[in-house]
Amino acid sequence: MAMAALRREGRRFATPLISPRPIAAIRSPFLSEEDAPLGVRSISTQIVRNRMKSVKNIQKITKAMKMVAASKLRAIQVKAENSRGLWQPFTALLGDTPTVDAKKNVIVTISSDKGLCGGINSTAVKISKSLHKLNSGPDKENKYVILGEKAKAILVRDSKKDIELTITELQKNPLNYTQVSVLADDILKNVEFDALRIIYSKFHSVVAFLPTMATVLSPELVEREAESGGKLGELDSYEIEGGETKGEILQNLAEFQFSCVMFNAVLENACSEQGARMSAMDSSSRNAGEMLDRLTLTYNRTRQASITTELIEIISGASALEG
Repeated sequence: MAMAALRREGRRFATPLISPRPIAAIRSPFLSEEDAPLGVRSISTQIVRNRMKSVKNIQKITKAMKMVAASKLRAIQVKAENSRGLWQPFTALLGDTPTVDAKKNVIVTISSDKGLCGGINSTAVKISKSLHKLNSGPDKENKYVILGEKAKAILVRDSKKDIELTITELQKNPLNYTQVSVLADDILKNVEFDALRIIYSKFHSVVAFLPTMATVLSPELVEREAESGGKLGELDSYEIEGGETKGEILQNLAEFQFSCVMFNAVLENACSEQGARMSAMDSSSRNAGEMLDRLTLTYNRTRQASITTELIEIISGASALEG
């Protein structure tokens, strides 16, 4: 009788020790692992579940952004490859003279309006700053013409006084030659220059782009270089037909050359942007997967630790009652 009563009392006192769900202890973030009281768990399973849910959502977003970038890249890449035939005849006729000495240099920096595309924008800005420093002098003038919000945000901090013109939201509508030619005409009307130096990222592959500089000289500088017998000396071998003078022809050639080079540069930079975004989003998706694996392991360990702790508490309570 006494033993039966003792067993009933043991079951009565042991029952409250069994909890339908584990109770997460609240731990101060200022306590270290060694200073925490004995029995206080360092992390809650609910916190880990919330973190896993957040990482899964981020992984879905990065995968979707990679697919969007891939579809945009396929559409722009065809235009960029076709546009390379526009400026190549000008290079054969007028040449590309990046080392020409010009008093008024205008650096046209082409970047993107959106981020999450690797180091494509910072690379273009670094080259623009280096070119500005290289061509600086007491009798020289250097100005910036910025295309894209990202380059504007960087250069406006330390070179605001040198920024002549800024243009954003260029890719809001599908790119075409008419849009870029109007843009090039606005730049030529608002900026005085001897040499236009266009900085952009030339597309090679999804994982590779090459920072490139194209130089467009003013008609006066082209005529001066032709008279000096440099690379442009072969211009005098051509016959001029019609009533236009040599200066007028060079003016028209310079304007058309700038619009063609700008069109190709904008398309090449857009291809490089989408390729860099694809690569960045792919890396982000892989990193999210690795983080999810680590969080799953942490969650399983935490859950197992809580179950083990509860079993130890139940067995200890039962042993104390029996003893």
